[in-house]
Amino acid sequence: MYEALLALHNIGRWVVLILLLAAIVNSLSGMTGNKAYTSGDKKVSLFLMIAAHTMLLIGLYQWFVGPWGLHNIQNSGMKAVMQDKIYRFWAVEHLTGMLIGIILITIGRGVGKKNITDRLKHSRSFWFYFVAFVIIMATVPWPFRDVARPLLPVLGQ
Repeated sequence: MYEALLALHNIGRWVVLILLLAAIVNSLSGMTGNKAYTSGDKKVSLFLMIAAHTMLLIGLYQWFVGPWGLHNIQNSGMKAVMQDKIYRFWAVEHLTGMLIGIILITIGRGVGKKNITDRLKHSRSFWFYFVAFVIIMATVPWPFRDVARPLLPVLGQ
């Protein structure tokens, strides 16, 4: 089950990134074009939040059950994990960055529900989504990063 959820988590990242880019573009065009905050904007932000929260749940399962999160801290100790850049990335940095990104996405979605002008809704949600995008991009284990791991790591490492 861990391997299947890892593959789903890997694919789901693209869904979140595409929806996040769509939300950023919607907010930017609404902010600069002084457009109304439409039901389409609300739907994109809703689907983004659902996808991000789903990835959060899958990621938390992987962190607690898989070999790279809690088990690694329990087996090696926090000091050893923090001294190794790959272990630190998986046990602390990836989790923290994604949590912050998802919190910002959720706040950005909430801004669209407030009783404020449409331009202000677009402007505020743009900044929340943009900062979330930057943080998420920085903490994704891209294949070119030295923290990348095989798609299906050997359990028990």
